[in-house]
Amino acid sequence: MFRSIANTLGNCFKIPELKSRILFTLGLLAVCRLLAVIRIPGLNGEALTNFFATQGGGGGLLGMYNTFAGGAFEHCAIGSLGIMPYISATIIIQLLTAVVPRLSKLAREEGGRTKIIQYGRYLTVLLCLGQGAYFANSWLHPEGQFPGITDRLVLIDNHLLYYFVAVTVMTAGTMLLMWLGEQISERGIGNGVSLIITVGILARLPQAVQALIDMFSSHGGAEATHRLMGTGILLLGLLLLVVGGVIAITQAQRKIPVQYAQRAVGRKMYAGGTSFMPLRVNYAGVMPIIFAQSILMFPQPVCTFLATHAPRVLQGPFQWLSLSLGYGSGLYLLIYMFMILFFSYFWVATQFNEIQIADDLKKNGGYIPGVRPGQGTSDYLHHAMSRITLAGAIFLTIIATIPIILAKQLNIDQNVAQFFGGTSILIAVGVLLDTMRQVESHLMMRHYDGFLKKGRIRGRF
Repeated sequence: MFRSIANTLGNCFKIPELKSRILFTLGLLAVCRLLAVIRIPGLNGEALTNFFATQGGGGGLLGMYNTFAGGAFEHCAIGSLGIMPYISATIIIQLLTAVVPRLSKLAREEGGRTKIIQYGRYLTVLLCLGQGAYFANSWLHPEGQFPGITDRLVLIDNHLLYYFVAVTVMTAGTMLLMWLGEQISERGIGNGVSLIITVGILARLPQAVQALIDMFSSHGGAEATHRLMGTGILLLGLLLLVVGGVIAITQAQRKIPVQYAQRAVGRKMYAGGTSFMPLRVNYAGVMPIIFAQSILMFPQPVCTFLATHAPRVLQGPFQWLSLSLGYGSGLYLLIYMFMILFFSYFWVATQFNEIQIADDLKKNGGYIPGVRPGQGTSDYLHHAMSRITLAGAIFLTIIATIPIILAKQLNIDQNVAQFFGGTSILIAVGVLLDTMRQVESHLMMRHYDGFLKKGRIRGRF
């Protein structure tokens, strides 16, 4: 197997166009990694890096954000915001396009898609300014976001100048990452934005390996915190099970048969045929997890604030809520799971337009065998999508809760736990599969065998 993979990698560099695309992608990804280590002027990034190291990578939303940014946040780097503001802006515009008739009409017009992309870039700048100000304030007053840190993070006495420099530099860093991602998508291999996130996640792998070694080794006279024959075997089996499950669910789809009747367009006669409509099981991808984590960021800080500032009668209940909504608590996990289930259906409801699909099939002379065209087809697709979405939502719920359970219940280091589920493994596996398919298509065009079995573009599951 390894010899076949090595031969396939060698074939990639025998094709001049594919070779140039791969090298171009690797070069721009290296530039993206530089943005994660070059610090913003006037900030003590080393103190924050040491704090994250003592906290085991951090938890909660800031820990997740630091993972997506490839560790840029803990280094106080110019790429601290990462590519997430651009992704958030794209998601917001995409959702608005589905619910706002004017934007929906613009998307179907000639040149409308370019205009919508431009709106997304403008919104990216606004989000960068807002998130940049929040990050700058958290570094200026670290006791609120990083309890226990004693070192001063901001070395500039003029706070107004500090805010201007930090927010401007971080916004420019995100816009540069956005441009690099678009260049990779256009002139490289794979989806540029997704690859930037994946490289940022995989950049945490050395820290995870070191933390894994520390878990099973004794140092400084202290015994190992976990046993290799117990926890080690459990983690290895869990890793294989999670990766295999993610690959299977990512590629899983239900094929709806579609038949096209013979029709005449002008003087041309088009023959009928049989095709299929693929409905993905995990249609929402990683979005429900991101939505749930983003919303659950706010209740605990709000309850903590009200526990000290609300009337005396309400301080007790708010204090209980603040403790109960802590990251990894039972109530947190319960709300987290229900929110993932809800957002899985919410995403499908806003992005999967079964009425438009049924109308397009009817206009093109297509129909599903045994189902009436029009409203009957729409109802059939809605029922089928609702059933397979439940399976995908349950899978997402299980994958999302594994890292939290490992970190909080089994006392596994956060750097290690994040590679056993959650957004990290879903994004990494999905992006790598998509990149493999693109490389596969280039190899098949030149009659080379690819990564997948028997030279055919299909999944292993």
